[in-house]
Amino acid sequence: MTDPRYNYGPSDPQYPQQQGQPHYGQGQYAPHQGEPQEPKVNVGKLWAGGIGTAVVAALLAVVAIMLVRGVLGIAILSPEGAGAYGTVSTTSYAVAAAGAALLATALLMVLLLAMPSPMTFFTWICLLLTAVAVILPFTFVADIEAKIATAVINLVLGLCITTMLSSVGTASQNVTRETGY
Repeated sequence: MTDPRYNYGPSDPQYPQQQGQPHYGQGQYAPHQGEPQEPKVNVGKLWAGGIGTAVVAALLAVVAIMLVRGVLGIAILSPEGAGAYGTVSTTSYAVAAAGAALLATALLMVLLLAMPSPMTFFTWICLLLTAVAVILPFTFVADIEAKIATAVINLVLGLCITTMLSSVGTASQNVTRETGY
């Protein structure tokens, strides 16, 4: 039982009290019509995470190609005598991985701003594009080892971009919290 002589709720007139009884957790804060609403997405945080993901994807592509060429001895993206790094095609592959991460960030921003359950759609789209990137090397004329190595690199890059941007997308959403318990 509460004592009506004491005001147990906030004294702000924005939170009306009925007969001195507090109403905990019975609604959300709704901004007045004159107040600007907080944006749904923190775009700066989203793009900072997207650029970070692009850098990680580019470096991952270089490391994976150097591992496959230098340690495993499988000639991918350039002839066998080109060394562990390969040729300019390795740099192109890294730039393409970074570009894919930036395109995925743009897709994520559009989904966050316009879709219900944006993270579900983003994850499905990225996983299906990763599946296409894994299957694609098997449509070219090359040694089977090179095809498998390229498919594995594409899989790792796709999963890296998908998981990192899923985390970035979740963190960049501005969630309004309920007042009360």
